[in-house]
Amino acid sequence: MNKLTLYRQDFALAQTALFVAICLQIVTWANNGNLSFGPHPLIILSEIALAAILGMMALHPTLPKRGTYRTASFSLLGLITIENIISIVLVLRQLISNASSLSGYQLLGSAVAIFLTNIIVFALWYWEIDSPGLTGKRWSRHDRDFLFLQHDKPHDYPGWQPNFVDYLYHSVTNAINFAPADTRPITRQAKLLMGAQALVSVTTLALIIARSVSILGQ
Repeated sequence: MNKLTLYRQDFALAQTALFVAICLQIVTWANNGNLSFGPHPLIILSEIALAAILGMMALHPTLPKRGTYRTASFSLLGLITIENIISIVLVLRQLISNASSLSGYQLLGSAVAIFLTNIIVFALWYWEIDSPGLTGKRWSRHDRDFLFLQHDKPHDYPGWQPNFVDYLYHSVTNAINFAPADTRPITRQAKLLMGAQALVSVTTLALIIARSVSILGQ
């Protein structure tokens, strides 16, 4: 199996995760329209359009202007990340407000959607900066942002390269443990992304879910 076929299989998993993240944002908005900013349908359509463009690029890797597609990838991930963070802020504002229109079940649903979106979007960020990512850039062992356990054992794992599942697992462990498991960040941008994800996770878990459970127990 050649590298292009492997990348397309990896991309299919990432693209599926990407659309799951977009669907989770739709669920958050449908749960309560006050948990999104701006023209939410237009934002969702923009995300779907960018995802479709990146999908076309993956099917035709010889297309020119790959820098443009990389910009589109960063724009898409940035848009989803900002939308998710703003949803957290709006939920917190609803919690603080005495006139909150959210029930305990709505808070739990929103919290779960935000938490899962956080895991997916940061897995995509990690995959994008360190590996081929959504834009299919060439992977180089001399230009990496994360040090995986397999990198320390080249004789046991000759020619090993991380794929999207590895970054998804890394994102899950960072979101739950607020620290890496067996993968270490070795660049500043990787550390900043992991720090941002941990902050979003601790806010979601400690403040939103805890408050939702207390409301359900009343």
